Amino acid sequence: MLEDLKQKVCEGNLELQRHVLVAWTGGNLSALDPETGYIVIKPSGVRYEEMTPEKMVVVDANGKVVEGDLGPSSDTASHLALYAARPELRSIIHTHSRYATAFAAVGKDIPCCLTAIADEFGGSIPCARYAPIGGLDIAKAILECGGRSPAVLLKQHGVFTMGTSITKALQAAVMVEDVARTVAVAMGLGEVEELPQAEIEANFDRYSNRYGTINASLGVSK
Repeated sequence: MLEDLKQKVCEGNLELQRHVLVAWTGGNLSALDPETGYIVIKPSGVRYEEMTPEKMVVVDANGKVVEGDLGPSSDTASHLALYAARPELRSIIHTHSRYATAFAAVGKDIPCCLTAIADEFGGSIPCARYAPIGGLDIAKAILECGGRSPAVLLKQHGVFTMGTSITKALQAAVMVEDVARTVAVAMGLGEVEELPQAEIEANFDRYSNRYGTINASLGVSK
């Protein structure tokens, strides 16, 4: 069942490795099928080099395995709780990408000191409180942060990103690591200054609503 979605979930997980956002068997990506309510998720403990669409696991909204010979990711309960709380979501990713997780290790938000952060995340990228692995508390901690950022750090753990598609969730996962690296380097050079809220809003609006569209007066792509 859900053969097309299993293929896409497998490819999405492999993208995490290609972008060096995961190591060994860590991290995971899932996607929700809105028609059945099932989610397809990476199996637990499988190396990315060994991953195939057939090894993806299908679970229902309660976490019961519907199809698959392997156990689902240990983060499955967190994914399910986030889908239940945020009906617009179609994909969730968890990584331990190095620079973003370094911020999580010290329990710090990534400040909105770059236009790229304002564009993609609409403000600072929050760091949620610590929550134990494997249960619903991770989802609760993420939801407590509120806001519009598609990425949330989890204190002393790692990174969760969410999107209305696999591509959107992957974009957030790639971008949060990219900006985290830049900000970490900048902090070593001196004090970083957050953008004014008006500039954050202007950049977020431009990126969300006009970036990539055709400018009729200029005849060029923005």
